Amino acid sequence: MPGVRDISADAFITAYASHLKRSGKLEVPTWVDLVKTGSFKELAPYDPDWYYVRAAAVARHIYLRKDVGIGALTKLHGGRNRRGNRPSHHADASASVQRKICQSLEKIGVLEQTDNGGRRISQDGQRDLDRIATAVVEAAKEEEDDEDEGEEGEEEDEE
Repeated sequence: MPGVRDISADAFITAYASHLKRSGKLEVPTWVDLVKTGSFKELAPYDPDWYYVRAAAVARHIYLRKDVGIGALTKLHGGRNRRGNRPSHHADASASVQRKICQSLEKIGVLEQTDNGGRRISQDGQRDLDRIATAVVEAAKEEEDDEDEGEEGEEEDEE
């Protein structure tokens, strides 16, 4: 059975974000349309569903690494701080955004807190993520089969 490790990050994050949005269980704060995701950013994200995408990315990251804290997530989602004519440096993302996402995922039972203050994936969350990864793999196989059938049909038409 394919798991989260077996598929590309982009495909999984897109699928899981759409699942979170469809389910309607993830509690989205009121400030998501106003907030910047880091001090090094100039504007808030253009994508109105960015909160679901970030939640999916956080869930995947914690799934792959057993025990993760907020500081590690801020480093992961940080970026380039452009400092004018001085050289650019890395800047961490907003810890508040990462914390709220982890709290939202905890409320729906995907994450749980560890003794040292970090977060880890719960059994229900692991089952949920594996199920979505399997669905993504099956959808990719169906697309591949459809493309193969379409090419065979074109060859028969040419003859």
